Amino acid sequence: MEIIDPAFNYDKYGKQYSGQRQTEPCIAAFINEALSGAKTVLNVGAGAGSYEPDDRYVVAVEPSVAMRSQRAGNNKAPAVIGTAGDLPFDDNSFDAAMALVTVHHWPDMIKGLQELRRVTRQQVLIMTFDPDALDNFWNAEYFPEVIDVERQRYPTIGFIVNALGGHCDVQHIPVPLDCVDGFQEAFYGRPEAFLSKEVRKAQSAWGFVSEDEQETIIKRLADDLQSGAWDEKYGHFRTQPYFTCALRLIIAYP
Repeated sequence: MEIIDPAFNYDKYGKQYSGQRQTEPCIAAFINEALSGAKTVLNVGAGAGSYEPDDRYVVAVEPSVAMRSQRAGNNKAPAVIGTAGDLPFDDNSFDAAMALVTVHHWPDMIKGLQELRRVTRQQVLIMTFDPDALDNFWNAEYFPEVIDVERQRYPTIGFIVNALGGHCDVQHIPVPLDCVDGFQEAFYGRPEAFLSKEVRKAQSAWGFVSEDEQETIIKRLADDLQSGAWDEKYGHFRTQPYFTCALRLIIAYP
């Protein structure tokens, strides 16, 4: 599987990440349901603590200083310093594990996924975006350069399923119109959000596109918003309550 270097410098670019990327209750409901029966949960690539359940014992692992520092502001316990590829836990240490929109950042995805399986007794949850569905969103028309980056970084669903082994359920997750977790699909009905640098900084794919390229890309959207061309073609999204596109929740059982 050929991908570009997945490394994104969260210590440099992620200092305000949690201001844009918050726990979306509609998505959290799917995660909490998938964690059913688990009393102890490992969260790898935990970031600032989004989607960590409050009613279970959670251990978080996060390599970035900037991301770990934002956990206190979210009332989350400090995270263990570590990476997915070398988890400092014994076999079968946790009932469940989760890695949410983080696998595409791992240098060795197979090793990381196998480590999750090794330390987990029951279900492993992976939330990711299906690279084969990225063209099903209007941003593919306006941001093809960004979509190309995403398509190279995200592993296929089959890749993840094969690495985890066992039985896997794959859920297509609907995104609400007022989604507070600021990934790209969250703004399917609020296109003006992409004109904000702060919004784009919280979406790691933009970090692989130069400032000059970003200006060109954003001008396409800004011009069509001003002329009304975007609304003529996609205005129905402004009132569509949910959008189901590329967001997936993979639940793997041993």
